[in-house]
Amino acid sequence: MIVVTRLNGTRFAVNPDLIERIHESPDTHLVTLDGAAYVVLESLAEVVELIADYRAYVLSKARDFPAVTGYPLSLVPPAGPVDDAGSSAPEPPRK
Repeated sequence: MIVVTRLNGTRFAVNPDLIERIHESPDTHLVTLDGAAYVVLESLAEVVELIADYRAYVLSKARDFPAVTGYPLSLVPPAGPVDDAGSSAPEPPRK
């Protein structure tokens, strides 16, 4: 979450992954994917910098997670019988 300031001085947090666009005219408007619009005191450049800092923080936290051995991430094979070639038979369509 990034913390921004409304024009009345109150601060709130918004999920930057839900921001669709940011524009200045002259106030800075954040428009989310669901159409909500927020007018904030921060400039467009400041909001972009807050988002970049947030994403860098998330990546640094992910890098700090301890390595887990024995169970690496992988794709889950589809359910169903496996033929001699090692591939599974397609499932019949659901009704």
